[in-house]
Amino acid sequence: MSTRIRVVVAKPGLDGHDRGAKVVARALRDAGMEVVYTGLHQTPEQIVATAVAEDAQVVGLSVLSGAHMTLFAKVIELLNERGAEDIVVFGGGIIPEEDIAPLTEMGVAKIFTPGATTASIVEWVRGNVKTPA
Repeated sequence: MSTRIRVVVAKPGLDGHDRGAKVVARALRDAGMEVVYTGLHQTPEQIVATAVAEDAQVVGLSVLSGAHMTLFAKVIELLNERGAEDIVVFGGGIIPEEDIAPLTEMGVAKIFTPGATTASIVEWVRGNVKTPA
């Protein structure tokens, strides 16, 4: 079994812009993490199934479509239903400042807004996600 952090990076919903997600996925991989990028147009069900199947410690969601409140809530709900509430969820994208507190309250561990550096994302994941035993 690997002792590296396993990350699922996902693009939920109909948003077709994945450059940022790919950049983050590559930065996490280059930092020594195992990364699974799910590709575009994933449903919350597909994302959670992948996270559970891949034994991920963390899921990163990239949302630029404006559907972040619904999509994050559904992913967290499904993780809880699957008994996988220990999987850390973070995200980024075009998310208004006023939505960050409600997202945090629903269980999103961190939101990275435009301008966040890949170094800050890598540092945050390393500092907030347990390495598997």
